[in-house]
This record gives sequence, C-alpha cells and structure tokens, in this order.
Amino acid sequence: MTDHHADQPHDVRAFFGPRAADWDTKFPGDGPAFTWGVAALGLQEGDRVLDAGCGTGRALPALRAAVGPRGRVLGVDLTPEMLGEAVRAGRDRYAGLLLADVTRLPLPDGALDAVFAAGLISHLADLADGLAELARTVRPGGRLALFHPIGRAALAARQGRQITPGDLRAEPNLRPVLARSGWDLIRYVDEDPRYLALAVRQG
Repeated sequence: MTDHHADQPHDVRAFFGPRAADWDTKFPGDGPAFTWGVAALGLQEGDRVLDAGCGTGRALPALRAAVGPRGRVLGVDLTPEMLGEAVRAGRDRYAGLLLADVTRLPLPDGALDAVFAAGLISHLADLADGLAELARTVRPGGRLALFHPIGRAALAARQGRQITPGDLRAEPNLRPVLARSGWDLIRYVDEDPRYLALAVRQG
C-alpha cells in the first residue's frame, strides 16, 4: 500500500469537480509557496511553460510574471469546474487554458521550455507514463517542477494518515522513476511549508 492514489480520469474529475468552488478559500495561505515554487523553475523571459494540472490557476500569475509578455503560458486541467474557477478568478488573462489530460497532451514534441506541476503526482494513474509524456513535450535541458505547497509530513498530518515507505514522492522512490521517464532530479526539498522535486529533461 502506498500513498499513491492511482486515479483514473473520471476519479480525478469526481474528486475535484465538487471541490472547485471552494478550493481557493480552503487554502488561502498557499500564495507565497506557489511563488517560491515557480521561482525555483528558473524561467527566462520568453520561455514557454505549461502548468500541468493547473486547477484554479493559482500558479499562473507567477508563471506569467516569470516569462514576461513574450513568453507563453498554458494551463491544462482535466476538470472543467476547476478551469471555470480559474476564469472566474480572472486568471485566464495570464495564460491560455485547455481542458485536457496531462498524460495525453495535444502538444508537439519539445514544444516547451518547462513544466510546473502542483499536486499532480498523486493523481496520475501511472506515474512513469505521465512523467514520460511531460518529458516528450519539453526540449532537452528544459525543466520540470513537481511541487506541493506543503511537505509530505504536513500533508499526511492534514489528511490523518502516515507516510508509507512506498510514497512515490519520497526521493529514493521518485528519482529512479524520473530517470526512466526522461528526467534527471537535480534538487529535492521536503519541508513542512513546501515540497519540490526539480528535474532537468535528459538529452
């Protein structure tokens, strides 16, 4: 038994759809963590970046600020209600929003410079396949930030559970999966106020 939920697309929609309207008010203090997570990506002006599983778009303003007016920001999510909340919050002015499955992205190979993915790991039915699809869309040397606004221990405490040895977000488990999927892990942070696994696209 691991902490990995192995959700199918309909499970993801069923989970997030009813929660979309209250999502931002439920986690009002996450803003600084998202800003920190985006900064860790090291984006340059003019970069092309994807927010994979963007939800209500909390990272989109920081991503837009990082890539500037010449950059391109795309937010992709599987749940229509989440994208609807992003629009209601006005975050569609920072990015193009697309209803799609991040494991089957309608993007060409190497189209992106970077991917930001907040809270995505636990909702991928097959982590290696999902990471490989993200790798396909990113140029060699591009970056991936697997992020969460709180660390593994704090999240487990919030959810009333224990961290198991099989937790796929743990560095010893995540590093080889990333490597098999086209990524090299270069930075790992797991503290109560933040979680980050930063990887570089191989090749």
